[in-house]
Amino acid sequence: MKNRERPRVVIAGLGDTGVLIAGRLARSCDVVGISTRPALVSGQELGSRLTNFEQWRQSYFLPFGQFKKLDRVTMIHGRVGEANLEKQTVLIELADGSRTTEHYDIFIIATGSTNGFWRHDRLEQLNEVEAELDAIAKQIKGAKRFAIIGGGPTGVSVADNVARSGTTDVHLFYSGDLLLPGYHPKASRWISHVLTNDGVTLHPHHRAVVPEHFNGEKLTTDPVEWSTEQPPFHADLTMWAVGKIKPHSDFLPANVLDEDGFVRVDPTLRVDGYQNVFAIGDVAASDPNHSSARNWGWRVVVANVRSQLSGNGRRPKRFTAPRNRWGSIVGLQRDGLVVVQPNGKRFRVPHFVAATLLVRLFIHRYLYGGLRKK
Repeated sequence: MKNRERPRVVIAGLGDTGVLIAGRLARSCDVVGISTRPALVSGQELGSRLTNFEQWRQSYFLPFGQFKKLDRVTMIHGRVGEANLEKQTVLIELADGSRTTEHYDIFIIATGSTNGFWRHDRLEQLNEVEAELDAIAKQIKGAKRFAIIGGGPTGVSVADNVARSGTTDVHLFYSGDLLLPGYHPKASRWISHVLTNDGVTLHPHHRAVVPEHFNGEKLTTDPVEWSTEQPPFHADLTMWAVGKIKPHSDFLPANVLDEDGFVRVDPTLRVDGYQNVFAIGDVAASDPNHSSARNWGWRVVVANVRSQLSGNGRRPKRFTAPRNRWGSIVGLQRDGLVVVQPNGKRFRVPHFVAATLLVRLFIHRYLYGGLRKK
């Protein structure tokens, strides 16, 4: 039985970051985790998710019951309807249609953002998640001509993985001169070479006319028109990765949000004006790329929560984002995993090493604290 005298930490959002924070705070705190799905369904490595689902799911689609460190966490399948930061309460709309309220000592906001069909906050059951993932993958596999709008990491990842996986004619459209905005120019030049070699046709200087009230939440079949005056492009299927991100922050008061709806935080990832509220990941205005989830921000939150609850007077840890984005772009391939660094340099991890040491030892054992077999 949980000790109700322990500090209560409520975490809204159990994506990659929420899971890491919950598991580490559960030893000393009464942790409540709120998730719209009964599993970790990561928005990372979309290209691998659409073309090699079994490999992707090993690290990015995991029912919460597999996580040993979450055994101490009270899991709630629902969505936050309203957070009262003055009264320290969170109203939760449960998956069964009822409502409940949780009180907290510490509130951590890790609700992420909507970005195309691969990131959303719909309440779903496990079978619904699997069915959706399978249906989209089959749509793409059945397309002879596939267009991708957007030259960021998501568009690039999908383009390269689809091109490698079969005979689909893949076309990648982007509005500027270079791919991967936010990355070092060396990374852009390298990925252009990779995509071309893998059979992707690149179309720079194409700015698509995005349909009204459309955020890329589904694949389309209509011809794509351009505000840059090129003729319409006809494809069997089009994926939109144009970066129309909407943070999941509607449940928060307006005074903690910036003009785009992201949660304003200080360098310690505390929400402005509230010492006991933190925000992290895509929902947090931590830096222009909202990159705290990808740059070990969970360590900052865990350390600062522990320090605050213990009253040890230690100087809070601060989050500092790198100048350029970094990481794996196209995911694990047969020839290994290529990681791009902030300075544009890159290194390759052999496939066996990446699959064994990186996935099983580093991700599963160290980060997640051990996973049970399904």
